[in-house]
Amino acid sequence: MKNIFNFGIIIVILMALFVMLYITFNHDQIKLFPEVIAAVKDQSSTSSKKKTDQSSVSNNGDMVDLLARLINGEARGEPYKGQVAVGAIVMNRVKSSEFPDTISGVIYQKNQFSCVRDGQFDKPISKDSTVYKAAREAYNGADPTNGCLFFYNPKTSTNKWIFSRPTITTIGKHRFTK
Repeated sequence: MKNIFNFGIIIVILMALFVMLYITFNHDQIKLFPEVIAAVKDQSSTSSKKKTDQSSVSNNGDMVDLLARLINGEARGEPYKGQVAVGAIVMNRVKSSEFPDTISGVIYQKNQFSCVRDGQFDKPISKDSTVYKAAREAYNGADPTNGCLFFYNPKTSTNKWIFSRPTITTIGKHRFTK
């Protein structure tokens, strides 16, 4: 009986090792939990905490894609400058000690962006959309908000705290605050 139990443990360990090796060598083809994979890639691509030179990130296409998806969910239909501004909010948060220090960490931080909560983040992006261009511009340092960390639409926001923040600029339907 003891030998059968030991054999069972060995089989389980070998299976776990096989799965880990498979995932290690095939992670690019695995489409399960894309946000987890993006977060892991984002974490591994920044070698030091609070690295603000985002141009050295090897997987900048993935990070621009995350930014574009967030802009699409939060600022679809807003003027181009407003789309860049929403992307800049994410980049400003990455640089701030008050928030996670990665793009995916900021985007997936609990209750920060309504489009992540309500599924708009995962909606397909229209072919004629400007969100990828806006995401690249924000990723490369454009900031029409002058360092803001928050934004909201005063017609739809129900958060009393955000209304107490001083408005630095208004672009389209969004107010940008520090």
